[in-house]
Amino acid sequence: MTTAQTENLNIAAMDYMPSPREIKAQFPLSDAAARTVLTGRKALCDILDHRDPRLFVVVGPCSIHDPEAGMDYARRLKTLADEVADVMLLVMRVYFEKPRTSVGWKGFINDPHLDDTFRIDEGMAKARRFLMDINDLGLPAATEALDPIAPQYYGDLIAWTAIGARTAESQTHREMSSGLSTPVGFKNGTDGDLSVAINAILSAGSPHSFLGIGNDGQSVILRTRGNRYGHLVLRGGNGQPNYDTVSVALAEQALDKAGIPRNIVVDCSHANSSKNPELQPLVMKDVMHQIREGNRSIVGLMVESFLEAGNQPLTADRSKLRYGCSITDACVNWATTEEMIRNGAQMLRELIDDRISA
Repeated sequence: MTTAQTENLNIAAMDYMPSPREIKAQFPLSDAAARTVLTGRKALCDILDHRDPRLFVVVGPCSIHDPEAGMDYARRLKTLADEVADVMLLVMRVYFEKPRTSVGWKGFINDPHLDDTFRIDEGMAKARRFLMDINDLGLPAATEALDPIAPQYYGDLIAWTAIGARTAESQTHREMSSGLSTPVGFKNGTDGDLSVAINAILSAGSPHSFLGIGNDGQSVILRTRGNRYGHLVLRGGNGQPNYDTVSVALAEQALDKAGIPRNIVVDCSHANSSKNPELQPLVMKDVMHQIREGNRSIVGLMVESFLEAGNQPLTADRSKLRYGCSITDACVNWATTEEMIRNGAQMLRELIDDRISA
């Protein structure tokens, strides 16, 4: 029998990770949070089924790095959400995992202390607590699903899920999406290609069987029913926008050809605004004009927004980080967010009767 080691040659350590059941026991789902999740998911599904004439808006920081500032934002957003609830469903963007083109901070779950200590166990528990607090406010939450294991830890607190441009082509993420309990928005590829997202929607709508983990952390074979609430998110590509009327019409044609319902979400950030947050209000205004002109396929918007405008580098001295300012992609500030949402809501109020009868 050989004594040569042939596995784990590049593994430096294996640290204990609490199971999903253990993390959930620390922060169990409250009745208030459960109502928020279920009400939010139902409203989103009704919008996607075109039974609810409202528009949903996924709005919030590019990423969560400071729970205190995140809750400050959430409380403000809840007030605004109540104000526009007649025509808009506001869902807070709560992104804990960040896909990186090469290297960089990978998000709050991976590195909650922002110092490369990678206390994933602490990050997961803190992320779940943050989501609990937001849902207890009555504000539904959205996130990007990156790690296929993570949804077992906090998926019961999510109302809407995004699959990013870098992972929409991944079979792992398509299979995972087929089993998620939320509607899932698939972004077009970073090069602007729609077929990646459309194929992902088709795949996620079908049943799958794949390896995963159960509530106790053991390996299991997950067998899914398929998720019929997959939809397309236009985020631009190759530095070019794709939210204009021609691009939206082409997206509608592609969805029709694939036999997929005409449900389109426009991401006002990323390539659609050339990564310039100051352009996000113009993107939203253009999209709202399309809706005013009779478009029925645009069901949602995404906006990157935080308390302060822009972004800041993650420096070694964490005490010098500005409160409420992104450490990943640049965002619009709170005042601009309020203006964008209120202007959009006012325009929708003028159209809501037509959208109900359409």
